[in-house]
Amino acid sequence: MAADTVKITINGLTYSFSMGDNFGQIPWNETLLDTLRNRLNLTAAKKACDEGACGCCTVIKDGDAVPSCMQLTADCDGSSITTLEGLADPVTGELSELQKKFIEYNAFQCGFCTPGIIMTTKALLDKNPNPTEEDIREALSGNYCRCISHYHVLEAVNALAGRPVDLDKKWEGRR
Repeated sequence: MAADTVKITINGLTYSFSMGDNFGQIPWNETLLDTLRNRLNLTAAKKACDEGACGCCTVIKDGDAVPSCMQLTADCDGSSITTLEGLADPVTGELSELQKKFIEYNAFQCGFCTPGIIMTTKALLDKNPNPTEEDIREALSGNYCRCISHYHVLEAVNALAGRPVDLDKKWEGRR
């Protein structure tokens, strides 16, 4: 931690943060989640378990879905971060295809976990545009949803992967 300044590109904009213990500086032990929410007002990533277990604070760091509550801002020097706010078109505000698909398939209920699930899905689809259902389930295994909207999430992600799923048909006879 020799640098007194940390530069991070967040949603396409580069920020330079002064690090230290003085007023106005970011403490060396501040998490990326706290920096995003409290300093940049990017509040889509939710503070929930604060232990990296629930996925509610997931962002994309250098192409990988990561829990931002487990990343120190100081350790993100030179990194590129994407939050849910960064998925919409910056000029028109139009939602990304991924966001539209989640709406189309009602892949949320309370919405608390949805930003983390969407960011995990985005990282998966960026690396593998045609994941299998097993790939999808594996990628989303670190995202916890208490509202059981995960069935609709699977439907939306399968549709994005080119395999729309008729859940009524899939679960037929199992109820």
